[in-house]
Amino acid sequence: MTLGHDTDEPRRRTISNDKAQSWVYCEGFVPEDATLLRARERAGQLGCTPVLPGSGAVLSVLAAAAQARAVVEIGTGAGVGSLYLLRGMPEDGVLTTIDVEVEHQRAAKEAFAEEGLRTTRTRTISGRALDVLPRLTDGGYDLVFVDADKENLLGYVEQALRLLRRGGVLAVDNALWHDRVPDPARRDEVTTIVREVGRVVREDDRLVPALLPTGDGLLTAVKR
Repeated sequence: MTLGHDTDEPRRRTISNDKAQSWVYCEGFVPEDATLLRARERAGQLGCTPVLPGSGAVLSVLAAAAQARAVVEIGTGAGVGSLYLLRGMPEDGVLTTIDVEVEHQRAAKEAFAEEGLRTTRTRTISGRALDVLPRLTDGGYDLVFVDADKENLLGYVEQALRLLRRGGVLAVDNALWHDRVPDPARRDEVTTIVREVGRVVREDDRLVPALLPTGDGLLTAVKR
């Protein structure tokens, strides 16, 4: 054996390539239709980053599995995540979506209209989420999806746990934060916050958690 020569390197490269190929396959497993693609295009024009297709598909599954009739979305964006949630919810379900940017919500409403949704299916609230969330009912929601600024992420999750009923579902997007969270050498402010949120959710006895590698990482938990 030659010192300094890593004989496992070709195998590791193969595994890495296989994982990347599997990730791409999973992301495209449920194709996006024209309505979602147009909403995603509007998001790009507005400079907001929507949930990736793989995580969006999981959101639909979670909403359907929970029969989620009352859902809160923190961070409307251009409505991409909203559409995925609504497609999984029962037809009488109502999505309450919060965003500080009025222009974002205007784009989301355009997506809702293209989807053919009744106006009673969505409630858009403009404002800072940490100002709005305390006004919502304790234990009154089946699912809370967090896809907003990371600086206030701990506060959003704390509010989400108050809002969820027993058996309700929490979902937090960007939980791997561009693959930085698993790397202990990454200690910038945002990565540290996202990593801490994962730890808080994992160690909360009220929750049954899982971290999914779909999209940019989707942190999920069910409230006991």
